[in-house]
Amino acid sequence: MQILMTKAAFGRVRERLSQVAPDAQVVAAVAADAYERDGAPIAVEDIDPEVVWLSLDSYASGTLGPLFGRLMKTAAPRWTQIMAAGIDNPMFRSIMEKGVRISKSSAQATPIAEYVVAHALSLQVPIRQAAALQARREWKTTPYREVARTRWLMAGFGNIGHEIAKRIKPFGVHLTVVRRNPAAEGDLADRVITLKDVQAELPRADVVVLACALNDETRGMCDDAFFRAMKPGAVLINIGRGGLVDEEALRAGLDRDQPGHAVLDVFQAEPLPAESWFWDHPKVRVTAHSSNSGDGNLGRGDELFLENLRRYLAKEPLLNEANPSEVGL
Repeated sequence: MQILMTKAAFGRVRERLSQVAPDAQVVAAVAADAYERDGAPIAVEDIDPEVVWLSLDSYASGTLGPLFGRLMKTAAPRWTQIMAAGIDNPMFRSIMEKGVRISKSSAQATPIAEYVVAHALSLQVPIRQAAALQARREWKTTPYREVARTRWLMAGFGNIGHEIAKRIKPFGVHLTVVRRNPAAEGDLADRVITLKDVQAELPRADVVVLACALNDETRGMCDDAFFRAMKPGAVLINIGRGGLVDEEALRAGLDRDQPGHAVLDVFQAEPLPAESWFWDHPKVRVTAHSSNSGDGNLGRGDELFLENLRRYLAKEPLLNEANPSEVGL
């Protein structure tokens, strides 16, 4: 069995890989369309992998495009582990159209969950106000609503949603999650609803988190009616996709205090243009699609690939395997 991956990824997992798949032949991408096997260059016509690992480091090394291109040109690929949690990028549809199984990444769920909780808490607890008082040497209390008395509404309850829930439930928050199947196991959620029930729940939600996939059902779900239904002063946090939000409807909503603040890590246009109104809006926090930028991603991604490779060889269900219906197949 031939496995195609980046040279950096192979260097990290070489020893453990030899235990999981001792007979595997590894082809490592050294640079853009330059490959080696056992430390020696290999001609592209000799590359026909059964497994392709599109690891997170393929971005930085500039090998993601060539790896994808090689995957699409060869005949044998049966499974690929990707670096992304969502598969709305057209490249993933192309892979699945070729008949290749895809397993998504859960490595970024930890930092994204920490990002969501950190921003939500910093907007609930008056940290900025306290800092301003300190700067003025003014001794004054700053009352605030306890996090334990807040209600959260979260659209999407996959790996990222679960990691968020595990961090906020100990605070005592009430959590309602939006899922396609409301009868599914609620797990950490206090209530499970479908997308059609969101409008009725928004007036009670203090924090609204968008952690769902972008598809025909969710595209533009946060429209004018959505924001008019929000509780005044509530917090909106979007770590899903920019296409979930009608950005002009959001601007109008912020002017009405519906929501009171928006924490946005994703946008319809990325990189966000310098002239965008988001940069200067006093109720908006902008981050550059970096909620997933934790320092433990590579390690978690390595462990996920090795575990899924073990499962693949043992013909067991893969972790986070994508369903073709997710890309409209």
